[in-house]
Amino acid sequence: MFDTVLIVDWSGGNDRGTSPKKDAIWTGIARAGLAEDPVYHRNRQLAEDWISRFLAAEQAAGRRVLAGFDFAFGYPAGFGRGLTGTDDPFAIWDWFATHVHDSPSTNNRFDLAGQINARFPGIGPFWGNGLARDIPDLPRKGLARQGHGLPEKRAAEQQAKGAFAVWQLAGAGAVGSQVIMGLPVLARLRHRFGADLAVWPFQPLTPPIALVEVWPSLIAKTIAATCPPGAIKDAHQVRVLARALSALAPEDLARMLDVPATAEGTILGLDHVALLEQAASAPVLRNDCFALPQGVHWTPVDQALAHLRQHLPPVAGVQPQPLAAAAGHYLAQDVSALRAHPPSPNAAVDGYGFAGPAGPGAQSLTLVQARAAAGQPFAGVVPAGHAIRILTGANLPQGVDTVVMQEDVQATDTAITFQGPLKRGANARAAGEDMTEGQIIARQGRRLTPADLGMCAAAGIGDVRVYRPLRVGILSTGDELRDPGSAIAEGQIFDANRPMLAALVRQWGHEAVDLGRAPDDRNILRGILDQGAATCDVILTSGGASAGDEDHMSALLAGTGSLALWRVAMKPGRPLAMGVWDGKPVLGLPGNPVAAMVCALVFAHPALAVMAGGDWPEPQGFTLPAAFAKTKKAGRREYLRARIRDGKAEVFASEGSGRVSGLAWADGLVMLPDAAMTISPGDPVTYIPFDSFR
Repeated sequence: MFDTVLIVDWSGGNDRGTSPKKDAIWTGIARAGLAEDPVYHRNRQLAEDWISRFLAAEQAAGRRVLAGFDFAFGYPAGFGRGLTGTDDPFAIWDWFATHVHDSPSTNNRFDLAGQINARFPGIGPFWGNGLARDIPDLPRKGLARQGHGLPEKRAAEQQAKGAFAVWQLAGAGAVGSQVIMGLPVLARLRHRFGADLAVWPFQPLTPPIALVEVWPSLIAKTIAATCPPGAIKDAHQVRVLARALSALAPEDLARMLDVPATAEGTILGLDHVALLEQAASAPVLRNDCFALPQGVHWTPVDQALAHLRQHLPPVAGVQPQPLAAAAGHYLAQDVSALRAHPPSPNAAVDGYGFAGPAGPGAQSLTLVQARAAAGQPFAGVVPAGHAIRILTGANLPQGVDTVVMQEDVQATDTAITFQGPLKRGANARAAGEDMTEGQIIARQGRRLTPADLGMCAAAGIGDVRVYRPLRVGILSTGDELRDPGSAIAEGQIFDANRPMLAALVRQWGHEAVDLGRAPDDRNILRGILDQGAATCDVILTSGGASAGDEDHMSALLAGTGSLALWRVAMKPGRPLAMGVWDGKPVLGLPGNPVAAMVCALVFAHPALAVMAGGDWPEPQGFTLPAAFAKTKKAGRREYLRARIRDGKAEVFASEGSGRVSGLAWADGLVMLPDAAMTISPGDPVTYIPFDSFR
């Protein structure tokens, strides 16, 4: 229905400055359940220009936009007729566009509200004078109002628990100023885009741009549960709500929009809070995420990887984690330093501190009868011409900016002597030279290492928001398979793939869930997939990934309409069956053990990392001389089991996909590119250690 969702968190106040702040204007954009970073706007003038240009660009790109603004589109019944002589809500919009005077530093909203009150009998309806001076007809307290004859709330506010009345202009929770300062912007957008823009629920949403009223507090629980410590709630909530609305199935969004048109307007999702909460908290995977462009038969490896990288979102949930237990987890939100490091200027060596610089030749300074040590700062001032004994890590006292090493000093109880020159700041660390307060020190998607934990601890971070470990179901298919150690009959083989793939998944930091073996029976396989989808985030299978009579995995995925049978131009491997089962991604690997492991390393490793919330990992390859000879044809990439001996890359004697012993023999893979080539001993080749796939 809509290609893009834009959510605007509005503000009725003045310019908020260059640095992002709460209670300012934030915009969030999402498409197909994937949200971009929120954008901060310091004032309404800049925000209006940005929104207008954004809508025009989306229109030019042929995308339909659902633009949600978090303030009321209408007033309680009777207000419009008393103000404009008509119940048409757009007449109110145009009235405010004509009468509101607005600049980054000042506006007339309080005076205008008093003038409006004067048009109605009694006292009110607006209240909440936020200025120091009194304003005629605008009471400071809501209890002072009487006789104005208008309802206190719209029907929407009466239904929405915790919603404030549009009459309150100032004070905690006030929303009235946002409405007065927002409706002129909507009026100008409406006139600029004309027939290409419609407003819900007053007009049918057939044009490419739709304006709707939203209230992020409908999903306050999800917003609070997912908001990282120290993050700006306004920024976070536009991202969450935009993502949720863009992730809704078209029929669910259509149900939300199907409300009767009234002059008051209403809040999108007011009668569908549970559905909106579910969309806000549930990971999203499109049913056609694995589909390659039409006409593609043989897919180069790089094209297949690029497709996965572009189309896969994180599917793991988010949870808070104590820093001490966060190693190996993927960050769900950027981490900013809560404190500078070092927090204060301090000594880098044991020695004597003074006010530098020191000129050439012998220097003599009188000693202050005190010392500064780490955790025991000197609270006084070191006078000019004096020095103080200072130890490594101690804060530099007032009057000190330079330290001379104790090894370079001749000291008595009352004075020190040393040879200059010594520049100002020598042997001293500046405050924040490593990290400054508020600086982003770890980005979303990073897999935290022990070093990251040390850095975060030094910056005062006690807890982080991380993606919970990805639960990966491991399933083998085929009548011929038996568990290792069990009795075996003629024509049967032991299942090598399941323990191998489970170990790989655990090595990559995910949780492996054993889904067992599935015989060549579609009903049984269907039941196992149902179980896997109910308990896992991703299902990783081996066998049945082609298009033969017994390839039941491909057949079942085809029945969901999500099957993408990739014929990847690589050796070993080629058939990869990918699809979605009950909302969960299924990656179907070849059945031969060597092909299964190589395809897991090349495709499953980065795909699972992204679905776990991480950045796309690129394995590190090294150029080494070959210790082998080989000729290959053009058209497909080859991965040879290899190891390093005497600084050269040697390969396993057989390239057969069933020779599982070659995997244990190898330490990595030699990757030969798609082009034809002849390799002689000593020629450079690319070697990728297995340890690069971590």
